[in-house]
Amino acid sequence: MTCFLFMMLTTLLMPVLTDIMKLPMNKNYPMYVKNMVAISFIMSTVPMLMFIYSNKEVIIYNWHWVTIQTMKLSMSFKLDYFSMTFMPVALLVTWSIMEFSLWYMQSDPYINKFFKYLLIFLITMMILVSANNLFQLFIGWEGVGIMSFLLIGWWYGRTDANTAAMQAILYNRIGDIGLLAAMAWFLMKLNTWDIQQIFILDPKDTNIPLTGLLLAATGKSAQFGLHPWLPSAMEGPTPVSALLHSSTMVVAGVFLLIRFYPLMENNKAIQSATLCLGAMTTLFAAICALTQNDIKKIVAFSTSSQLGLMMATIGINQPHLAFMHICTHAFFKAMLFMCSGSIIHNLGDEQDIRKMGGLFHALPNTTSALITGNLALAGMPFLTGFYSKDLIIETINTSYTNAWALSITLLATSMTAAYSTRMMFLVLLNQPRFAAPSVINENNPALINSLKRLMLGSIFAGFLLFNTIPPMNVLQMTMPHYLKLTALAITIMGLMMALELCKLSMNLQYTNPSNMFKFSNSLGYFPMVIHRFVPSSTLMTSQKLASLLLDLIWLEKILPKSTSQFHMQTSSLVSNQKGLIKLYFLSFMVTTVLALMMFNYLE
Repeated sequence: MTCFLFMMLTTLLMPVLTDIMKLPMNKNYPMYVKNMVAISFIMSTVPMLMFIYSNKEVIIYNWHWVTIQTMKLSMSFKLDYFSMTFMPVALLVTWSIMEFSLWYMQSDPYINKFFKYLLIFLITMMILVSANNLFQLFIGWEGVGIMSFLLIGWWYGRTDANTAAMQAILYNRIGDIGLLAAMAWFLMKLNTWDIQQIFILDPKDTNIPLTGLLLAATGKSAQFGLHPWLPSAMEGPTPVSALLHSSTMVVAGVFLLIRFYPLMENNKAIQSATLCLGAMTTLFAAICALTQNDIKKIVAFSTSSQLGLMMATIGINQPHLAFMHICTHAFFKAMLFMCSGSIIHNLGDEQDIRKMGGLFHALPNTTSALITGNLALAGMPFLTGFYSKDLIIETINTSYTNAWALSITLLATSMTAAYSTRMMFLVLLNQPRFAAPSVINENNPALINSLKRLMLGSIFAGFLLFNTIPPMNVLQMTMPHYLKLTALAITIMGLMMALELCKLSMNLQYTNPSNMFKFSNSLGYFPMVIHRFVPSSTLMTSQKLASLLLDLIWLEKILPKSTSQFHMQTSSLVSNQKGLIKLYFLSFMVTTVLALMMFNYLE
């Protein structure tokens, strides 16, 4: 097993090292990177199967690195169920996306650099999921953050891309404060960063570090409050959206909380906070997705919504279910992004779904993939999404936690079906609404093979994962029929309603949009308030402070004006020169009178 893992790591590092050694970068470099990722995927399946069938709980590799006073830092890899299952999933998705990029980015002059960035991102993600101490995890955490920044701002000539990249890095900074605070707390209280040592020491009052970890997860996984960066990140190329912002990087926050579930399961307050945050996110993102017109933004909000569902699952103390949803979600969400990329590319970079339509016959492979992906996302029975999503909703139904979070999660589930249906309806059905000259051609093996591979994953991966999961904490499986069918009934209801509404609204006259529509379309006014109102009020305050407080009061009144005022008052106080003519006459008169009196007196 060790041998296979070591070979996998070497295979991934080779393309990066060849570039560092500055071998001539030829046009076959992207193909070379893609093949290396494919080989490492095949290699990673062997240790995964060995691990699952050997019934071990965890394998830890430890290399002593450095000792700082009493703190021992070791380079340590933790290969447990989570990291062993996630690695092949991430490698398979990355392999497909890299093959897709060969087609999507073929005219880009810097395609070699693009592939190198994707590969470095993949390596940092591997470091993150296999880390056994917080320092190593932090290296992976920051690595995926910086690669996200570089890849969102790939087309740096566009102002929007630069703004989106800055936004992503700033929102992630806020999350990193939480992770650093948690690391500082563990260092001060427990003097260790090794994860299993933290669990063995079992600290009692864990509110501070777990709040920090929750903040970190909120930033990285785009939960409510720190969510606006994820839809903005769609400014990057579509392969970047498919890899980073759907299947791997954004689940790092959820993965962090899954890693720390032995601490979280003893802290009910943090669990409730996680549940409420997740439920709120999943509803808010689903509401926003309902009225978006940019095809990539719809998929981005659906990602945010699914991440909220994962957070809610951690909130009801089911980390293994959340992890399973991460793995199943990666397949169909990456595929949905690739379908939207294929459509955008074929329609001459058109992203507005109102200007699409009738692609059912023009792009058969993409259509099949899009429908499969959307049905898997909505939780269609026996597709991949069903195995995790249905299980999560059943567990939420049978858990004794707050009904508020349960009901809004169910509402969000029906909305998932609704926005998926709306997207399929507007993109694939009816008459074409795009400009005639666009050349539509999807006969490229790089595109079709990658789509087929993920489509197979979207159909069968859930079944395979479901049957290979070792039951860690036993689920409560007794429930009446109507509870068992809740998720399905709600999904079908959302689907039917959306279809009816789409059909109704095809020939309606234009009316002014309602407030609910405006709320959803303007993303809940969140970017408007946070990104406009806060900076403008700060700017106004600082301008007032600079002009009024600094210039008028400090620079004028305190020194120059006060000095002159002081001089005037003292001079008027001390001097008897008043400048009044009657006083001068009076003084003359007094002097004359005194002189006369003196003369009189002397006589």
